[in-house]
Amino acid sequence: MTGEEIDKAVRQELQSLPKTLAEDVAKNLVMVARLLDEEPEKAYGYARVALRLASRVAAVREAAGFAAYGTGKYAEALKEFRAARRMTGSAELWPLMADCERGLGRPEKALSMAGEPEVQKLDRAGQVEMRLVAAGARRDMGQADAAVVTLQSPELASNAVHPWTARLRYAYADALLAVGREGEARDWFAKALEADQAGTTDASDRLAEMDGVQFTDALVEDEDEDEDEDEAEAEAEKGAEEPRAEAEAEAGGEAQSDGGSEKTE
Repeated sequence: MTGEEIDKAVRQELQSLPKTLAEDVAKNLVMVARLLDEEPEKAYGYARVALRLASRVAAVREAAGFAAYGTGKYAEALKEFRAARRMTGSAELWPLMADCERGLGRPEKALSMAGEPEVQKLDRAGQVEMRLVAAGARRDMGQADAAVVTLQSPELASNAVHPWTARLRYAYADALLAVGREGEARDWFAKALEADQAGTTDASDRLAEMDGVQFTDALVEDEDEDEDEDEAEAEAEKGAEEPRAEAEAEAGGEAQSDGGSEKTE
């Protein structure tokens, strides 16, 4: 890992830094990207290093925001996203900022942000993300039926598959299930699974759960069998040792008896 793996646009941002410093920051940002999904706490650590080295670079503030968001540090994430937005003037982070408000227990604020002019500046993917956040805020507020309505959109009705399609269908299925529309929910979980080529949702598990299918972990079964065998062997050894111990005890008693009679004589 050299830092050259970093996105071209981010590399251009780092050109404002001295060369050695830019390389160090780039390496840390690469590690943030690599670890964010699987090991968010480690990613957060690298993000903090990058932030300490170059807090005036928008890409660094954005990466720090994603790392904080990934570890549930919503107040910190919101702070970093706001800073990045001030530096770039872009509305791209608006849905994430709204979701941070949800994470902080302020769904009303998140819902208010869904109606702000910034949403109109988002691309199609960003608007879908904003719709997902708004639906989540509705559910946070106990408005389950309103969440279902919020997710109904041309994007949901479309048969085309985009990177966000599976998540949108999954959220709709989950919202339907929350209001007791199980048959429709099952259909939409199936549609989510159909679109989920990257495995971003657990739609297959939800379908199996609704259908009453139970999966058995073969590895766990093997471990259980090994434990049963070990217990059986231990019991067998214990059973064999008990008669042997009794025989030794009896032999010892006889020896003591013989020794006692000789002493009496």
